[in-house]
Amino acid sequence: MRPRPGKSLPTAFQDWSNTKAAYRFFSNGNVSEDKILEGHFAASALRIKATDGPVLILQDTTEFSFKRASPEKIGFTKVSTGRKLKEGRYQKHAICGLLMHASLAITPEGLPLGLTAAKFWSRSKFKGTAALKRKINPTRVPIEQKESMRWLDNLRLSTELAGAPERCVHVGDRESDIYELYCLAEEIGTNFVVRSCVVRLAEDGTTTISKVMAQVQSSGTHEVRFRDAQGKNHCAMLSVRPPQD
Repeated sequence: MRPRPGKSLPTAFQDWSNTKAAYRFFSNGNVSEDKILEGHFAASALRIKATDGPVLILQDTTEFSFKRASPEKIGFTKVSTGRKLKEGRYQKHAICGLLMHASLAITPEGLPLGLTAAKFWSRSKFKGTAALKRKINPTRVPIEQKESMRWLDNLRLSTELAGAPERCVHVGDRESDIYELYCLAEEIGTNFVVRSCVVRLAEDGTTTISKVMAQVQSSGTHEVRFRDAQGKNHCAMLSVRPPQD
């Protein structure tokens, strides 16, 4: 039997009995991403326990986009800007699909140990950030009611799975610069490395984190080589400045 994962279900499974079994599987309320990935999470925990030293847990969100005649049956991920119309404005359209926020555990040397948490969701109705800010102050909304809660959920689940909070170093981009995440990390005794996005007060409240770190002596540099979207090679020097106790 030749697999056809990109085709419709009847074409992919090639006979009615297998197709009907697939529909039953997808419509089963007891089936969830957590149960499907349960075995993988358990294997990740075993691999973490088999290693020594710190474990980096990388968090980020990715999108799965699908072309559908009726996108509301799946959900929306965001609004995208398309081609420019004759009157000068750009055509906008909602992208149909799912979002996944996953945490991947690796060793400091870059050896993958497996996923430690994953959250899937879609948006039944999408509004741009600017449109939302005109109606409500985001800082007044409890973290539990925001999509940002996924960062805290994954941090907690990953730390519990690893079984050693002191070994975990949760790594996130600017979107994970969340005060509640820092409080949770301190509460459960785990560590984090986050790219700063917000200007935050430090020490006695008369200075900021960026000003404090500017006065800290660098403990070393790390060379990062990468390619841009055009395939051109670049080199960046990363300066490491550990916080002072």
